[in-house]
Amino acid sequence: MNKYPYLIGAAIAAALPPSLFAADPAAPAPGWHAQTLGQAVTYMALFAVIGIVLAILGYKIFDRCTPGHLHQEIIEHRNVAAAIIGASVILGVCIIIAASMLG
Repeated sequence: MNKYPYLIGAAIAAALPPSLFAADPAAPAPGWHAQTLGQAVTYMALFAVIGIVLAILGYKIFDRCTPGHLHQEIIEHRNVAAAIIGASVILGVCIIIAASMLG
């Protein structure tokens, strides 16, 4: 049993290069990630608009591919089963969109 285990850790830390302990401040951030709060808010709004448009487009495409009119069944006929199918389609499309935006 070692009496001074912290000495082993200090020796290992001293042997490692200093670049492992600190980020290089001169290196630019890679990719499109936001550098300021304004950029982050702008990107968030842009992704929200794109996501909503794609979710609506996915629902409309699903409505066109199925027999009958899903929107009409939900609004005019108050069909709960059709509303559940429509909601599940929108959620499925949103999950795919979110996964693609996250990379």
